[in-house]
Order: sequence, then C-alpha cells, then structure tokens
Amino acid sequence: MAKSTSRQQYIDQYAEYAMEQMRRYGIPASVTLAQGIIESANGKSTLAETANNHFGVKGTFNGAYVVANDDKPNEKFKKYDNVGQSYEDHSKVLMASRYQKYVSSLSPDDYKGWAAGIKKGGYATDSNYVSTIVGVIEGNNLQKYDQMVMEQMKREGRQFGVASNPLSASSQGTPSTLSTSLRRTGFDLAQGQYSMPVSRDVFMLVTSPYGPRKDPMDRTKTQIHHGIDIKTNSDAVLATENNGTIVAVNHNTNTGSGKSVTVEYSRADGSATRIQYMHLSHINVQKGDSVNAGQKLGVSGNTGSRTTGEHLHLGVINVSADGKQQWVNPAAYLSEINQKGNLQKQAQYNGKDLLTQYQAGGSTTMPSQSQEQASPDDWMSRLMSSDDAALGYGQTGSNGNDGGLLDSIMKMFMTMLMLTMQMENKTQEEKVQMVTDALVNKRIDLSGFTPNLQSSALTIKQDGTAVLTTDDGKQQYSHELTTAEQTRLSQILNSDADNATKQQRIGTMVYTITFAQQASQNYEQIATQQQSQEQTIQRK
Repeated sequence: MAKSTSRQQYIDQYAEYAMEQMRRYGIPASVTLAQGIIESANGKSTLAETANNHFGVKGTFNGAYVVANDDKPNEKFKKYDNVGQSYEDHSKVLMASRYQKYVSSLSPDDYKGWAAGIKKGGYATDSNYVSTIVGVIEGNNLQKYDQMVMEQMKREGRQFGVASNPLSASSQGTPSTLSTSLRRTGFDLAQGQYSMPVSRDVFMLVTSPYGPRKDPMDRTKTQIHHGIDIKTNSDAVLATENNGTIVAVNHNTNTGSGKSVTVEYSRADGSATRIQYMHLSHINVQKGDSVNAGQKLGVSGNTGSRTTGEHLHLGVINVSADGKQQWVNPAAYLSEINQKGNLQKQAQYNGKDLLTQYQAGGSTTMPSQSQEQASPDDWMSRLMSSDDAALGYGQTGSNGNDGGLLDSIMKMFMTMLMLTMQMENKTQEEKVQMVTDALVNKRIDLSGFTPNLQSSALTIKQDGTAVLTTDDGKQQYSHELTTAEQTRLSQILNSDADNATKQQRIGTMVYTITFAQQASQNYEQIATQQQSQEQTIQRK
C-alpha cells in the first residue's frame, strides 16, 4: 500500500524531531514518529492544528489548554507553542515509571520491544496497538531513522541523554526540512534506501571471500564457498534494500547453515535477488514479512554444524524471470548497493577492499583491476583501529583486568606478532594473512621460536588473559602467564637486542615454562601413583 502524500509530508517534516527525542531519551525515533502519525492523523487532527498537540496529551502546558471531547465531554488537552514542545512533552510522559519498568533495559533501536512495553504500561487499551504501531513503522520504513541515530551516536562517540543532547533551536520553533537536518548530521537521504548487512563505521572485515577455499571443517579438502564470511560479535544483521520479502526462515541449528534467513527483492524485469544470512543466534522475522533497508532481521551467531566460530555468512542468488538460480559474489552485490545508496563503506579482506574490485554498476562477474594490497604493518594498523579490533584493544577485561593492564597485554601481543612476521620467510601476501589470522583468532604461532617442541602458541582469551600452549609430542600443556612473566616477555620484545637474540630468549622462556609444567605433571602423576599403592596396601 502506497504512502499518502500527507503521511510522507509528515514524516519528512517531523522525522528529525523524533530523532532528536531518541538522542535525548533513548526512545526509538520510529516509535515516536509512528505514534505522531497515528495520533495526529498525519498532522491534520484538530488538536494538532489548533494546539500543536500531536499525541493527545491531556492537561495544561504552562497554563494553556484547549477543550475537546474524548472519554468525557469538555476535557482539557495541552496547548503547545510549537510542535517541538509536543514531542518533548510526549517523551517525558514515556519516562514515567509505569512505562520504564518495561522498557528501561531495551536498546534504543528495539522498536518492537518498546511498542510492547508501553502497551503493557497502559499507554493504550486497543488490543491491536502493538501490531498497529509496528505496521506503521515497517510500512513506512521508519526504523531507518533509528539506525541513523545509532550510527551517528557511534560515529561521533556521543552518549544518549538530555544533558548530552540539548534541544535544538529548530525543535523549539519552525522545523528545518528533513533533508537539511539529516545532512547537517552527516547523513544522505539515499542511505535510507540501502544498507550494509551489518553496521560498521568504515569497513566490514571479511574473513573468507567468495570462491574456492580450503574446507574449514577438513583442511585436506577444497570447496566452493558460495558467499562471504563477515566477522561479527552478536551484531544486528540488517536488510539491505527496501521492499524485501522474507521467503525462508530456518530455526534448526542442526543444519550446516544453522539459524538462517533469506530475503528476496523483486526486480522490474521479473527477476529477483535473494540474500541469505546464515549462522544466526536469533531471528526477529518470520516468513512472509515485508522488510526495508536497515531493518533488523536477527542477531549474528555461531549456530549450525558447519561453522568454526561466530561470523555472518552472506550469500547472494540471482533468480531469473524463468526461475533459474545462479550464485553471485556478494562483494559485487554489496558494491552495487554501496554506490546506489552512497554508503561509502568497504568490505576489507587481507588489506583489500573487495567492493572496489567491481566496475561501476556492480558487475556480478568481472572484477576490475586488482587493488594494491596493504603492507602487513598497514593492515595491522587498519584492523586495530576498526570496529572489529579483534583484541578489544583498550577495553576492560571481563575478569576485572583494568584498561592499563589489558593495554600492556595487547601491546605485547602486537609486538610479538610483528617479531614473528619479521622472522618468518613468507611473502607479503602470506604475512598479511598471518595478521588477519592472528587478530581474528587472537593467537600467534610461536613454533618457529621453539624447534624442539611440536608446537607452541600464545593466545589472548576473551577476558584479556595471555595463555601459552605447548605440545612436546607426548602431551599438551596450557599455562596462563603471570604478571611477572608478561613483564619479562615485554622486556625481551622491547629490548635493543636483534631479532635473532629476541627469538632465542623467547624460546628459552617458553621451554622453561613448559619444563616446569612437565615437572609439575610428573610430580602429580608420581604422587597419585604412590597414593594408589598405599590405598592398595591398606586394603590388603
């Protein structure tokens, strides 16, 4: 059903008001805007036109009111000087404890949760209120304004809240046009029509591209990878275009793809494009739903029998008018919507932006001239400054590590990685791959430092602890580095010694720790055997 001219005009005129309220109070802009549309009849109700009251709020405002019949005859309704005051006052209404006890823990972009929460708080008695609000939001793609605010807050490092986001001059008087207000905050209207499948400031990190690759479940085999793998961390996965239809939903985690969603976009020539999202942890839609660009379809995860860690597998299929299906490199598709929506995003794989490899217009078959690959050092710098900084650099560990201690662990890890790359006799491309593997898996292979061991590696756990694992060919050992050991390792790495000397000293340190582990386990085994023998003698 097409939007009416008056509804679209209302959206264009007041979307920025709703976005401002989201920044101030954390209320989804989509919910506020949908309520304004419904309760003011697209701004044409008597209350809206005579009292600037777009939400039917009763009472007086600075002593001003108008009288109208509602539940009772001649009830007082607040009269505002301008619409901005109405939007601000409406937000204050929703800050009441009767609503907050249901919504305070929700994300500012969880419009479905907010609609259900304020309904529980008694905002409306209509049993269909939630479905009505959600229908208006999704039917008019209002959720894109939630995503715009979320991206802006993240990009600019801003905090939600009244103190951090004072009322703008325009919201207290004549509103600016939507296009002016959005561009003032760095948005382009075309962005509302297209979206990347996950939200990133600059680039998505692709850990496995489209095409032939080693089977991650069996490295002795080769497979055709019909998609790209994008590094995620419990991210919202998003619809990429407007006017999509959910054509398949799988909740079965015992399949290769795990929980998955497929969206289909019809084309004017009778063909269609299907976008597959695999290995999800949660699904927010159901088959038959209509979706628009930026709409949350679910949450990324690690489900399915063919996954080696959390990521989003994105697949793209072109369906011809006569029903024939053909796999397409998702990089080509993403390149196309990136250009159409002026999204200015990248999909980086080992120092190359996969999206720029395709001709303008998003050719699905022939990549353009290959982009020059970044150096290992440059690629490391890009990764560490990205949204996907795989080590959580500078964050507080869940085990209570403070930022300073975790900083030192990360610096040690990065210095160790650089030394490892310098000592390895590998091509630049192989070293770039080493950087990706190390930062994605938080693991550095130290086997080159310890030739007398079958293997050795340094791993940074999710909580920020550094763990040394070794294998002497008979047994594996795992040891969490103490603060003193971390300090010693950092001193070796930061010393003026040449690389060969550093390698020798690190190897000696690894051997020492391993021998201590061996001795400890041998002692425990001997003690256990003696205890067992004593118990046997006592029984006799």
